[in-house]
Amino acid sequence: MAESASFEFTFDGAPVPARSGQTVAAALLAAGIRKFRKTDSGQDRGVFCGMGICQDCLVEIEGTPSRRACLSQARAGLSVRTQQARPGAIADRDEAPEFPPTRSETPDMLVIGAGPGGLAAAEAAASLGADVLLLDERKFPGGQFYKQTAPDLNQEALDRQQRNGAKAIAAALDAGARMIGDAAVWGVFDGPVFGVEASGTALTVLPKAAVVATGAYERPRIVPGWEIPGVMTTGAAQTFWRSYRSLPGRKLAFAGNGPLNFQVALEMSRAGAEVALVAEAAASPFSRFLCASAMLASDPLLTLEGLSMVAEIALRRIPVRYGSVIQGIEKSGDRLAARFASKSGGETIHVDALCMNYGFYPQNEILRLLNVRFDYDSTRRQLVPKRDARFETSVDGIFAVGDCCGTMGAPASIEEGRIAGIAAASLARGGPATQTRSRRLARIRRFQRSLWQLFAAEPQDLEDMSESALVCRCEGIDKSRISKLISNGNHDMGAVKRATRIGMGPCQGRYCAQVVAPHVARAAGRKFDQYALFAPRVPIKPVAISTIAATNPADCEKNGL
Repeated sequence: MAESASFEFTFDGAPVPARSGQTVAAALLAAGIRKFRKTDSGQDRGVFCGMGICQDCLVEIEGTPSRRACLSQARAGLSVRTQQARPGAIADRDEAPEFPPTRSETPDMLVIGAGPGGLAAAEAAASLGADVLLLDERKFPGGQFYKQTAPDLNQEALDRQQRNGAKAIAAALDAGARMIGDAAVWGVFDGPVFGVEASGTALTVLPKAAVVATGAYERPRIVPGWEIPGVMTTGAAQTFWRSYRSLPGRKLAFAGNGPLNFQVALEMSRAGAEVALVAEAAASPFSRFLCASAMLASDPLLTLEGLSMVAEIALRRIPVRYGSVIQGIEKSGDRLAARFASKSGGETIHVDALCMNYGFYPQNEILRLLNVRFDYDSTRRQLVPKRDARFETSVDGIFAVGDCCGTMGAPASIEEGRIAGIAAASLARGGPATQTRSRRLARIRRFQRSLWQLFAAEPQDLEDMSESALVCRCEGIDKSRISKLISNGNHDMGAVKRATRIGMGPCQGRYCAQVVAPHVARAAGRKFDQYALFAPRVPIKPVAISTIAATNPADCEKNGL
């Protein structure tokens, strides 16, 4: 295939090479640039999540501040600058601000998220003749699992995972689903009415039924230095390679818990990076024979694929340490010094980038805005929405599938998506929500439970963190301030928020609340549930205020929508 077009844009006035299809962040990382913005206290920040959750990669683009570099497309001649602390007014204007174009959609079924679960739901519903609208925040579909290469890069699929993703996308489109990329749902209102910013258009969607398949975001380990540029999630590193063909560095280390770190470490090694270490928090899986046997019985093919991956890691001589946990990260010249500890002792690794994944948090803000009822899974420390056998939630006409409901993996998401898609399509077209059974789903869940047991490790609590670790990276609030407040009797998340500003930054508490709220609940002698967290607030994703002003859900009924 032909090479994609090359061009240059500028960063702080200096030229940066890029290729058509890359994001600003992908091009900057490929050029060895990791510092994207300055905090109020003068700290450097860069890419962390790589998927628009953390807001740490904000830059100024063509004079407009607070643009997410990980989602902003690079183009020839673009002027990008380091964002300096909190931006003020862009400029004084005499004229009224321009409102974006507006449009409305009234599909039979709305699907939010074009990952494995969303694609399966869209295909199943569209195949039954339903008018299906599928939205995804990224410019191209696939989600965090399928991670398709940007079309403009014109590259063949890296592996079967990407090929299966391309087939799933094609199947949904061939079935008749309408797909809109670069579409962020920023609010949900009674109706339900969904407010969406889609490529600069204020889109209002009023579906008869909806399937929420928003997936999950990665759970970090909060240690001193986790906010330093060059520290990123494992999924972010994978996205930059699989989607944009940019390596996050030449020498990498991985820290976390679960198979994703092994997979991405192998992918980075195949791409030419040096993998200095994979530090797995759990004990060696080879010491847990019963769990491995249960996995093999549930899904022999997936188990053998995992063994093949471990064997290739050994052949490539990638060091793996089991029972090893990251303790802290410091700057070391142009590199990072990452400290690890295990029962056998400690070690420090010097790398360009440190990638971490200690599991996942379900991305359930839309469901919580809709007032869906949740249970709390104390084993995985995740909120799990109450769903029936068709995956309809406690709110009529709202279905939820995949990792936003508690991380069960892509195969389970696909099965759930198909069942929910059929049920939602039937409901949207005036019939009862039909019920479909799946023996395969039960087998997948058995496999996943065995996998969790195989990689079982003690999760991090607030008590485990260093006093100097930034619990709230947005507002720069360390553990010592939060601990002092709680010990002084502040046993309410609202009180802690007002006193410290945690949860008031751009990421809206997606990281800090997950570790502080359980601790506050325990201190107050209350159970942890969906109400123990900060209430989700609109907008749940960054959006231009002109879009909010142009999209007034109160006008929907008046306009006959």
